[in-house]
Amino acid sequence: MALSEKVEKKLATLPPKPGVYVFRGAGGAVLYVGKARSLRSRVRSYFTPSTSDVRAFVARLEVELEDIETFVAGSEREAALLENQLIKEHQPRYNVKLRDDKEFLSLRLDPAAEWPRLEVVRRPKRDGAHYFGPYHSATAARQTLRLVNRHFQLRTCTDTELKSRARPCLQYQIQRCPGPCVFDVDRAAYGEQVDGVALFLAGRHDELIDQLQARMAAAAEAMEYEQAAVHRDQIRAVERVRETQRVASVKDVDQDVIGLFRRADQAEIAVLLVRGGKIRGVRTWDFQKVSLPDDELLASFLVQWYGRSPVPDEVLLPRPIEAMDGLAAVLADLRAGQGGRTAAPKVLVPRRGAKKRLVEMAMENAHHAFREKRLAEKDVEERLAAIQKRLRLPGPPRRIECVDVSHIGGEDAVAAVVSLNEGAPEKKRYRTYHVKRARGGDDYGAMYEVLSRRFRRGRDREKGWELPDLFVVDGGKGQLNVALAVLRDLEVERFPVVGLAKEKENALGEKLVDRVYLPGQKNAIPLAGTPALQMLAFARDEAHRASNAFRTKLGKKRRIRSELDEVKGVGPKTRQKLLTTLGSLDAVREASEEALVEAGATRRQAIAIRRALGRDAAPEDAAPEDTGSALPAEAERDAIAHAFAELD
Repeated sequence: MALSEKVEKKLATLPPKPGVYVFRGAGGAVLYVGKARSLRSRVRSYFTPSTSDVRAFVARLEVELEDIETFVAGSEREAALLENQLIKEHQPRYNVKLRDDKEFLSLRLDPAAEWPRLEVVRRPKRDGAHYFGPYHSATAARQTLRLVNRHFQLRTCTDTELKSRARPCLQYQIQRCPGPCVFDVDRAAYGEQVDGVALFLAGRHDELIDQLQARMAAAAEAMEYEQAAVHRDQIRAVERVRETQRVASVKDVDQDVIGLFRRADQAEIAVLLVRGGKIRGVRTWDFQKVSLPDDELLASFLVQWYGRSPVPDEVLLPRPIEAMDGLAAVLADLRAGQGGRTAAPKVLVPRRGAKKRLVEMAMENAHHAFREKRLAEKDVEERLAAIQKRLRLPGPPRRIECVDVSHIGGEDAVAAVVSLNEGAPEKKRYRTYHVKRARGGDDYGAMYEVLSRRFRRGRDREKGWELPDLFVVDGGKGQLNVALAVLRDLEVERFPVVGLAKEKENALGEKLVDRVYLPGQKNAIPLAGTPALQMLAFARDEAHRASNAFRTKLGKKRRIRSELDEVKGVGPKTRQKLLTTLGSLDAVREASEEALVEAGATRRQAIAIRRALGRDAAPEDAAPEDTGSALPAEAERDAIAHAFAELD
């Protein structure tokens, strides 16, 4: 399967850990969300020639797949839960089975009930009860329920059955329920069972075992051996079972879980976004040349992050930081300024339990992102070195610019210059140009005009206009010669510039692939045989996109203009007054000079409107307006002639 370099790079960095993978298509659209026991093995299996996966969408991945996103989880169950949340959030095109709105099963325990019991529920509510789960399958939930009913003596009947029963059921006969429906049961002893179930399902196993061991010893000392045996079986059950579920809350609590991975002066921070007790996503940031200690780095990051992002109810950190109370106060002020909830957020460093495991999950994702980005940086360095060698440049082209001219039949002529920094778009350095002098589809004239403006500002070293390490001209030898002429006229020396020609067929019907033209070299370099040069093609495509978008924007503005927009001396406020008072452009066209003045125009504007709309003729001796020459400047004409001479 032919895959893009971006996807190939992601496949090389996948960890052999459980998690969730997201296949994305054009524009970031989510195609498919899946879970894996091992991300490395599962995701790679889609792209092996011997794959046995016959699902229809797998064959479409070669055409539609543009990117892969992965989330590391702590277990397969957590991966299943995260998969469910992402499917419901994104509604992927090729996911079918999990598109319904059902929730995973949870277990509910209400300590406020007269005789609490454990029950299975589909949709947790904020009713003050304890909820445990969710469970990745109904089987897992019901197995846990049976285990609790076997070893902890809580009633299993409904409230209606409890009130209507006249004699105890079978659960009492087999000593799995004390029978509060009929008998006078010790509430304190029953409460101990409820507390034990809550500890068991919350994953507080060490605490529960300590309590059970104490009760077993007390029962044995009192020679209540049957009760001691019950506690012994409970201890064995706790030690035998139960992988604790993470992300198991129905409280109205939003959490940001911070993970940090650091190696020397490079660091990666991951933020696990937990909303309403469920993981919604992961965001990562990389930091270079970091001299701050870990706690100061975290504190600085949090203040900057929450300066532009909503502050959640809780922020879970992997380690303590200096002045945590002060940080919490700063976050409280930020949250108050954002509106919404007024309660101060909590900044916690969990030591155990589900919150601690969430932090561990965030740390794993930070480590994964660190490895992935470092490999990506290594790949960029290798590609830049390959471009330097192939194009015989003085150094690696860390910043590359590319220009493209766009017009439709000579109208709305514009240009765009885009910038790549380390192979990635640097949009703050994008520039767009109105072509002012060149007319009638004069591509060479437009190119000379735009490059003159760009290179002149770079030559003069204006701030923000520094020349790049490599400049790419969209076009073949002709466009390249125009660029060289501009550099010669501006006396800019030793500046690397190349031409990038599009794929086409020659007169003999032979297909010519995308190719790079170098100054003074007759034969072009084909991009197809040099993977590193595909970065130049990416710059060219980005320049196409930017120039076409700018031209389309101008075209829309031109199409919605009225004849009044062309009248010199009539501004937008006057136009609005005239159209509002007179009702339409036709009414303005038919109005007399006095009517225009009464509608809001000055006398001079009224005269100009009457002349522009053809109602009054201009004086015969009026001098024509100087619209400027449509011909290029002298240097521009010489450069274009030189470009054609080079082609001949």
